[in-house]
Amino acid sequence: MLREALRVLRLNAQLTQVQLAKSLNKPQSYVSKYESGERRLDLLEVMAICHACGVALERFSADLEKAFKGF
Repeated sequence: MLREALRVLRLNAQLTQVQLAKSLNKPQSYVSKYESGERRLDLLEVMAICHACGVALERFSADLEKAFKGF
């Protein structure tokens, strides 16, 4: 669920994996690996991704919690 939410976050920000990775100072494979579930993220990484997508971590967390309740 988290990886899909992060992918939607990126797409809503109208960013490609390459653009997001560049803003995070990471290779494109970094984004690809966490979106595919090959790599796990810690909270600070999720916060950096939210920031790069222009969304506060609190907002992302609240939206994720709502989606989880409907799951």
